[in-house]
Amino acid sequence: MDYRMKAEELLKDFTHGRYLFGVDVLDEVGAIAAGHGKRALVISNTTYLKPVCDRVLASLEAHGVELAGGVVVPDAAPNAPREDVYRIESYILHTAPDCLISIGGGSAIDAVKAADVLASLGSQSHEIEDYFGSNLVSEAVSKEGRALIPHIAIQTSASSGAHLTKYSNITDPVKGQKKLIVDDAIIPQHPVFDYAVTTSMPTGLSVDGALDGISHCLEVFYGANEETYELLAQIMEAALHLILKYTPRIIADPSDIEARQGIGLATDLGGYAIMIGGTNGAHLTSFSLVDITSHGRACGIMNPYYMVFFAPSVERQLRLVGSILSSYGYITDSLDAAGARQLGLTVAEGLRSFSRAIGSPVTLSEIPGFTDAHIERAAEAAKNPQLRMKLQNMPIPLTAELIDTYMRPILEAAKTGDFSLIRPYS
Repeated sequence: MDYRMKAEELLKDFTHGRYLFGVDVLDEVGAIAAGHGKRALVISNTTYLKPVCDRVLASLEAHGVELAGGVVVPDAAPNAPREDVYRIESYILHTAPDCLISIGGGSAIDAVKAADVLASLGSQSHEIEDYFGSNLVSEAVSKEGRALIPHIAIQTSASSGAHLTKYSNITDPVKGQKKLIVDDAIIPQHPVFDYAVTTSMPTGLSVDGALDGISHCLEVFYGANEETYELLAQIMEAALHLILKYTPRIIADPSDIEARQGIGLATDLGGYAIMIGGTNGAHLTSFSLVDITSHGRACGIMNPYYMVFFAPSVERQLRLVGSILSSYGYITDSLDAAGARQLGLTVAEGLRSFSRAIGSPVTLSEIPGFTDAHIERAAEAAKNPQLRMKLQNMPIPLTAELIDTYMRPILEAAKTGDFSLIRPYS
């Protein structure tokens, strides 16, 4: 099967034609912005993303759209620190643009989503903390009778799918903890991704994105029900094939445009997946590792360990995932007669083999700066009511009272790589 073509079909169905994606599509952004008015506020990195930003600015000028405030607003730092959200909000309030254009990866786009909320709904609350959780933005929109400013989200990194989704991950750098807004109201009206721009991205960033894409698809696929299973299986199968095939090619040749397109499509499918269902264990733990590693690598490390814990409840899913890993040589054992626990162990080891092959760590201890304090932080964060959705999204749902019994051993296993530490649920 041509999985690139399959991915394109799935994404077109998902976005109902509103998604501008492919190769060399940036010049069309000006026409989209002109549909909202004459003034656009552009938020972008202006060093390594300057060529992308310049193309967008040229497209705006060609369509008679002014740069609100006369300057490009600096984007957010990695993991979207909340201070950057407040800074971007200030620019929005002072320039009163007709639309917002974010240019960057997941952190940049997430920060603009959150800043849009604060700028548009300031009479409801000036604190981003008050919007963490599910559907609180929609409630405020309804109460105030106001809409958010139209957002054109231009993705430049194959990773989070932030340009397609209802999620905004914001970090408190002091506490080293990430929190989440989940709300349909913050989905960018106009997602854009020109896959050609990713050829200039660092290889390490591309590996992070590939791991994040796998995590999105796998975590949601684990939680599939009878109604969503078939669609999620198609999404996961296409995405996993593309990532396993093309990530090594990008490492070997970062300018490989076919590989870049393949990874871009795969991570976009990850965005589609998390609009159908929620992520769970690996993402939850990753929020407590923001001070020592990237989000994608944190998820890449944690997924095999949660996979072993979930195995009794996701045997059907694991057989499909295992067959794909086997087709690329990452699993050599037969899966036919394996019981649930052994199946989980074998598929988890196959996933770790892929991570090793692309130079990514497979245990927490391999991360510079990791200490046991990170396990304590992750275990305590999982008990926070604002992150309850991640626990409930698990194929084996947990409550705060069960964290120390079941999640802590998973974290300890991820520290050392010892799957035997993971306690079966009973």
